[in-house]
Amino acid sequence: MTIVYALLIAVLAGTGVYMILAQHIVRLILGLSLFAASANLLIFLSGRMFGVEPPIIASGTETLVDQAANPLPQALVLTAIVIGFALTIFAVVLAVKAHNSLGTLDSREMTDAEDLGSPFNDTVANPKA
Repeated sequence: MTIVYALLIAVLAGTGVYMILAQHIVRLILGLSLFAASANLLIFLSGRMFGVEPPIIASGTETLVDQAANPLPQALVLTAIVIGFALTIFAVVLAVKAHNSLGTLDSREMTDAEDLGSPFNDTVANPKA
């Protein structure tokens, strides 16, 4: 079963990276979400998902039993899900704002900053000179 999960993580990560490298902003956002999901799954599976004992330390002992699930990766994944969702929403808001102001979501056509020129060029920085 671990091989199936490893292949699933590899497919999600590969698809996410492929979509991140696309020129369209919507594909970039979806690829970012897929890559974050693959990272979350990797962290979650590293914490012994198939533990049969709850992660509770019995009285009189100082460590968990060998078959207990590790609670740290679960807490990390929960935090990563919230951060990933916030990043996705922020990217969607930026994409909507870019579409409203530029009229496109293709990153090759978003050249307003390049059209202004270099800020280090004297003629652009000081138009009166």
